[in-house]
Amino acid sequence: MQIVETTNEGLKRGYTVTIPAGDIEARIDSEVKKVAPQVRMPGFRPGKVPANLVRKMHGEALHSDALNNAVRESVDELMREKKLRPALQPQVDLGTDYEQGKDAELSVELEILPEIEAPSIEGLKLEKLNVPVADEALDEALEKLAENQKSYRDAAKTKKAGDGDQLIIDFAGSIDGEEFEGGKAEGAALVIGSGQFIPGFEEQLVGSKTGEEKTITVTFPEDYPAEHLKGKDAQFAITVQQVKVPTETKIDEDFAKNLGVDDLETLKNILRGQLEQETANLTRTQMKRQLLDKLAADHDFPVPPSMVDAEFDQIWQQLQQEASREENPEEAMKEIESEKDDYRKIAERRVRLGLLLSEIGQANGVEVTQQEMQMLMQQAAQQYRPEDRQRFFEYIQREPMAQAQLRAPLYEDKVVDFLFEQAEVTERDVTREELEAAIEAEEGEEAKPAAKKAAPKKKAPAKKTTAKADDKADAEPEGEEKPAAKKAAPKKKAPAKKAPAKKADAEGEEKSAAKKTPAKKPAAKKAPAKKAADKE
Repeated sequence: MQIVETTNEGLKRGYTVTIPAGDIEARIDSEVKKVAPQVRMPGFRPGKVPANLVRKMHGEALHSDALNNAVRESVDELMREKKLRPALQPQVDLGTDYEQGKDAELSVELEILPEIEAPSIEGLKLEKLNVPVADEALDEALEKLAENQKSYRDAAKTKKAGDGDQLIIDFAGSIDGEEFEGGKAEGAALVIGSGQFIPGFEEQLVGSKTGEEKTITVTFPEDYPAEHLKGKDAQFAITVQQVKVPTETKIDEDFAKNLGVDDLETLKNILRGQLEQETANLTRTQMKRQLLDKLAADHDFPVPPSMVDAEFDQIWQQLQQEASREENPEEAMKEIESEKDDYRKIAERRVRLGLLLSEIGQANGVEVTQQEMQMLMQQAAQQYRPEDRQRFFEYIQREPMAQAQLRAPLYEDKVVDFLFEQAEVTERDVTREELEAAIEAEEGEEAKPAAKKAAPKKKAPAKKTTAKADDKADAEPEGEEKPAAKKAAPKKKAPAKKAPAKKADAEGEEKSAAKKTPAKKPAAKKAPAKKAADKE
């Protein structure tokens, strides 16, 4: 194999790699010897088919396999010989003038990772802002919990339903006189003013009484998830089975026991722990931003443009999705277009921080264990249908670069935690408002990848989105910067020819087409569930 360097500019490298025809032929001969004993041909005993006939029958396939293996191994040897660390998958091109029996001349182009000297972590100082749980916050949490556990009793038949009252109704929806799927229910519970049903539904039931029958007309929102109902006028024939009024929920020992805990003090401790966890996530966000800002301020080195492009593409895609959900998408797009250069700087900063964190981790023995990797694979596999998960596992196992992408976010978090342990940390108690203000002050323009809104946020769709990207956004603290991982390959494609449908997408529409979101029943005999804000 002959290697000639053609490009050496900054982080860009280019090579011409020549694979002698004799090497490829030797590979074919070796493969013929392996498969010949298994070839069956009329007129020959098993295993006695001549090599020249095996070549004639399977020559094209054998040559293709031999050439592909030779190319792959030659590129691997190039990386070892030149001690190259590719930023992304090298671009390998076999000239169109290649013919079987001739030397194969490859063009290999790539960007390499910069040489980064692992920074000293001595003398790192961080401030940790803690938010003690105030009695007022605990009382508020208890009151909200009691509100969620509210019970109702039957009202007098003469009672007219008002705001906060619960109705038990039967309904049947139709469009142009034809009933539609999901538009019918019996014994459905509806609390007036809860916003549980589509706009206009609850409002028209104000003043209803037990036993009353009425027909209402509502319009499904334009962004309703069911295509056949978007923007359509529908009529609902409704029978009010019962009007119920809320009963007072006392926060006492019995209330706690009804939730499955021993006493009120235990319930308070559970809620206190949830509130502490909620602010602990904000505290970590604040400390992480401090850390990243310090690292970014102290290090400036060239980063591979291809990695910046890949990171920017992800940011830009997210911004476009957000803009499309605005009341005025065109105006929102103009707003982010005017700041395109700023977002590219954000992408460059993320890549630089990702490479720096990776270098720190390697220099200090931080690693993701095999057990943790298995857990990551199991979690990632959940987005595929059960019958497609095995193919996903096989894909990850045979693609080291896909493994690297899957491992990267956890690896970075472990490096950040390692740096927290090494830093000199001073602690200070603050209010939640002060903590949020500190995060916002540290955030600045560069650290927040969300677009500035050019219009009021569009009204939420009638049904919760199941898009994975939205799930991810909800799971991360707002504004927390996610430095780019040390990437070894572009974003992976689905391992199957056809991308498997995500599990959430396969779950179908809500049980009732009239509902905005499915109603959640209070969990009996369970400790109170964490609030959505507890997610990181």
